[in-house]
Amino acid sequence: AAGRLTAVEAVEAAIARIEAGDGPINAVVVRDFDHAREQARAAAAALARGERRPLLGVPMTVKESFDLQGFPTTWGFEPFAAHRAAEDALAVQRLKAAGAVVLGKTNVPVMLADWQSHNPLYGRTNNPLDPARSPGGSSGGAAAAVAAGFVPLELGSDIGGSIRVPAAFCGVYGHKPTHGLLPSRGHAPGGLDGSEPPLAVIGPLARHPTDLAVALKVLAGPDPALTRAPGAPLPPPRAARLADLRVLVLDEHPVARTARDVRAAVNVLGDRLSEAGARVERAAAHMPDLSAAHETYIRMLNTVITRGQPTARPISAHAWMEALDEQTTVRRHWADLFERWDLLVAPTFGTVAFPHDDTPDWAARTLDFDGEPGRYGDQLAWPGVATFPGLPATALPAGMSGGLPIGVQLIGPAGEDLTPIRAAELLGEY
Repeated sequence: AAGRLTAVEAVEAAIARIEAGDGPINAVVVRDFDHAREQARAAAAALARGERRPLLGVPMTVKESFDLQGFPTTWGFEPFAAHRAAEDALAVQRLKAAGAVVLGKTNVPVMLADWQSHNPLYGRTNNPLDPARSPGGSSGGAAAAVAAGFVPLELGSDIGGSIRVPAAFCGVYGHKPTHGLLPSRGHAPGGLDGSEPPLAVIGPLARHPTDLAVALKVLAGPDPALTRAPGAPLPPPRAARLADLRVLVLDEHPVARTARDVRAAVNVLGDRLSEAGARVERAAAHMPDLSAAHETYIRMLNTVITRGQPTARPISAHAWMEALDEQTTVRRHWADLFERWDLLVAPTFGTVAFPHDDTPDWAARTLDFDGEPGRYGDQLAWPGVATFPGLPATALPAGMSGGLPIGVQLIGPAGEDLTPIRAAELLGEY
């Protein structure tokens, strides 16, 4: 919009970066460069006419799990390889309507079910900072593409940390929105689109938190196929200055082990907030029962992600309703807590990016916590702090350990997504 480069130049530069640098990373696994060039020319003409839209001419990619017209939506699963999407996912439609130029799609694990991004169709995505390590998952290709400088913006999804963990592992920003804020139509394995899954959300990744807010405003609002009622506008951030924030700091979870450097980064961030004038306290006395919440979260999560599997053991409808009751109780606890506080600072994951691990059974995988092994699957607890009650959470880089980024999440009040995003922006400026 400022005229420092054209939309065509921006898109050609992004394509050139992908073609030159993606070989050893393998992030952008579906490429639509010819169509992107057409979009770029159209965006350049629109800008020349004086049009202004939030993302007009901005090159970006989207996670493979979103429908992109004419391309397969496989979720890394071979039986869906022949599928071709009849239209773009609703979120992709909104991004394009805002002027974004979609270059292609980024890699995922099979059925989005890992903190790695490896599948038999597209192969393995490597972390741009260390190719021997995971970029995270399931939006691992998304975070890698942003971290490698291929694109400034990406569209991912999150049910078990799938936006936040890749952002943490790759040293970029990601936002898990309030549950239900962004519609997910067109985010399903090929041809299986239906009801929106409980717990799951879609959301942006970027190199700067301001871009998260821009994308969120473009994407927010109900699915018009389900309701014509307009969505409520996003409330403004609670604080314009770090000094105005009331912050709780949580560096330990009763279920998940947490490495020393990760705990230290969380507390250093708390100290920075305190130095900036924010009111900062330890979270322990204010939290809901995190162990009980995690147990119910896992029960719900397993029900959602095993749907349709021949070996699935679904819970009864009444057990599901009991889980919803427990979720509601926890949501009320958080709503009460956020009457008195504005943010919770917590780890995104208990370690930095780990080496690739092809052990098929999660129960057999371990992670290194300061020289001691800890269970891989237990790390669902950290993303679950925000996922189970449906809260917004912004992942941001907060230090380094052994040359790898440490990720922290800022969890905010339900429906007030701009509060943690703005806090991340202010921390970047502080």
